[in-house]
Amino acid sequence: MMDTAAQLAAYAGADERLADDEALALQAYASRAAFAELYRRHADRVYRFCLGRTGSVHDAQELTADTFLSALEGVRSYRPGHFGAWLIGIARNKVALFYRRRKYAVQLDESEPDQRPQAAVEQLVGQRLQMEKIAAALRAIAPDRAEALSLRVLGELPTAEVARLMGRSEPAVRMLIHRAIADLRGRLAAPEEHER
Repeated sequence: MMDTAAQLAAYAGADERLADDEALALQAYASRAAFAELYRRHADRVYRFCLGRTGSVHDAQELTADTFLSALEGVRSYRPGHFGAWLIGIARNKVALFYRRRKYAVQLDESEPDQRPQAAVEQLVGQRLQMEKIAAALRAIAPDRAEALSLRVLGELPTAEVARLMGRSEPAVRMLIHRAIADLRGRLAAPEEHER
């Protein structure tokens, strides 16, 4: 467990990163290097969010690229606040548009292979099956619950930003997340219980 000094240092570091993101965002419309740094800082978060919402490596990669392309095109309209939340908001809209354009069920064979030479085949198949299972469970629960959980956990957004993006109060978002976790536990545990 972190002591109080370590927690304060972590919070101060987070505040510095947020302030640094804001400064880079203000420079990004004139400097490709500033935008490249923002991409480096936030690409993994946006990718994880998209992967969690689609369950497909290929689709998540495309949605991440679309998100950053839209961010680059719209960076002049960015208003200082929380750059990461702004990006996840764009990704959220891209995912919604993705599902409106096509009704799609993730198939195991549609996932791209992991190119790491040290990855064992069994591990890769297990990871893909787990991601497919989680993505399917997220799609099976109430959409507002799945969205709140995805924004908070996969998008790594603070509850306040999730509330702002969803147009809900923070207590309502915390309740959605709590219920989403309970729903996922039930859905992910259900097949194992039937096998006994």
